[in-house]
Amino acid sequence: MSTAKGARARARIEVTAAIKDEARRQLAEDGAAKLSLRAVARELGMVSSALYRYFPSRDDLLTALIIDAYDSLGAAAEAAHAKVADAGPIRRWTAVCEAVREWALGHPHEYALIYGSPVPGYTAPPTTVPAASRVGLLLIGIVRDTHQGAGVALPPLPAELGPEARRLAEDLAPDLPPAVVTALVAAWAQLYGLVGFELFGQFNRVVEDREPFFRHAVAQLGHGVGLVFPQDTGTGGRGNRAGS
Repeated sequence: MSTAKGARARARIEVTAAIKDEARRQLAEDGAAKLSLRAVARELGMVSSALYRYFPSRDDLLTALIIDAYDSLGAAAEAAHAKVADAGPIRRWTAVCEAVREWALGHPHEYALIYGSPVPGYTAPPTTVPAASRVGLLLIGIVRDTHQGAGVALPPLPAELGPEARRLAEDLAPDLPPAVVTALVAAWAQLYGLVGFELFGQFNRVVEDREPFFRHAVAQLGHGVGLVFPQDTGTGGRGNRAGS
């Protein structure tokens, strides 16, 4: 790459970063629904036509911010998991969940962008899926490791849910029992529900000591997906476990 091309590339990276930073500031002040390319350009001292060379529309800018937020959250969860990768499954599971909570508390407006109210007129494109999947794939990996090792305790599954459970398993984790995948999807939703309740004020004057409450709650979610085996019934068997 020539010196001139290298300088232009660096300048583009710097301007792109500045646009995103200003957009995040506006998200914090006004929310995603009011994000405006013209307002971002004005605050940066740019003409709108110049900004459009970086982001052709508001939706393109929103998509970039959403991917960045998901990637930041995923990186935080992966870093937390790496520190306990040799621990037992519940410790690994809770470490990932606690990292999600800590990231959300430190980035409330970005969390609201990806898990808050939908932005009117915006539909996230498929390009957001890889970043959005990072935490979910990490949790699936913990359950998969356990299933392939000591085995997991099969959660209860009503017969009427059987077809949907098999579809979920085929789409998300064909190597795991459908009952486990169904419980995983429910746990994933409940994890973000717990974080959202704390972040958006629903726990005010309800839960006061929130960190231990959260740790206990997500450990129970881990139990629900089969990471903790039921007590031995005295028969010498392993109970209703998959992967025996």
